Amino acid sequence: MQRICTAVAQARSLVPIRKKPGRTEYQRGIVSTAADGSLQVKTTGNQGSGVLNSMAQANGLIVLHHGQGSVAEGEEVDVMMFVGAI
Repeated sequence: MQRICTAVAQARSLVPIRKKPGRTEYQRGIVSTAADGSLQVKTTGNQGSGVLNSMAQANGLIVLHHGQGSVAEGEEVDVMMFVGAI
């Protein structure tokens, strides 16, 4: 299956996400549509490079920017959806 990302969108985080400022991170995520039509996202769990199951579950990437710290549950984050994911 080909995994190509689309443009960046905004989604509400369903879980807290730990991150230290100082580098940009792309975490694998599961993006879904809330009842009100907005996007929501949660991580796929362990983000280790050798954890292929988390990549198979993902339908997008959570973009955590260089200067950004940890994300609280309910906070808006940028997401890049894989083409045809939703």
